Amino acid sequence: MTQRIAVVTGAAGGLGRAFTDRLLADGLHVVGVDLDGPALLAMTADLGPAFTAEAVDLTDPEAIADLFDRLHDRFGGIDALVNNAGTCFMSDFPDIPAGELDRQMQINFHSAFHCCQQGVKAMLARPGVKKIVNISSNGAYNFDVFDPPHYRASKAALDTLTKDLARRYAREKIAVNSLAPAMTETPLFNVLSQEVLARAISAMPHGHAMQPDQIAEWVSFLISPAGDICSGNVMILNQGRDVR
Repeated sequence: MTQRIAVVTGAAGGLGRAFTDRLLADGLHVVGVDLDGPALLAMTADLGPAFTAEAVDLTDPEAIADLFDRLHDRFGGIDALVNNAGTCFMSDFPDIPAGELDRQMQINFHSAFHCCQQGVKAMLARPGVKKIVNISSNGAYNFDVFDPPHYRASKAALDTLTKDLARRYAREKIAVNSLAPAMTETPLFNVLSQEVLARAISAMPHGHAMQPDQIAEWVSFLISPAGDICSGNVMILNQGRDVR
């Protein structure tokens, strides 16, 4: 059986590394994509030949197209795509600079959009059910938390893309889902003040933030055969915080 190929964007970050480790443990070959070349080199040394590092600026559509051309030449296509690359800029409304809005959308939404464009083409000839997992955020739905509006909008746009592609490519056996975690312990914690961070964590029902490996379990499930019949869903992961 041909080894399945998964692409993970933002692979060198906290969630990306957890996703990479889990998918490698599941037996996939993982292509880790990130802007941080030195971090990818360190991952290559740790993870061995089942991991391929690709240093790519995901805000550049031509660089994304070149990446998927290389993957097609090497692997003949891909079987899974995890759109994880993202960040949160913290300027608040109405004082959000135009450039920051553009950059927020480029990193969180445009990059995933262009990866999906190329990823779908790379999946069409592959056997079985192919998977796209978009990493969204509870901030797209919970308006009690601190997230600024341009961050929320970028993630809500990602979830609309999820639903469109799930419907559009159902008969081509491409399953597309979003995961929308609440507070998860990653380097993005560093953009928050200690006061905001403490308040956000205190609102979590279990009294602590979630861990990257917990979110990675959901990525693993969706990419596994058990996830074949799940498509077009946004899965809220927040310990039950927002149940009304």
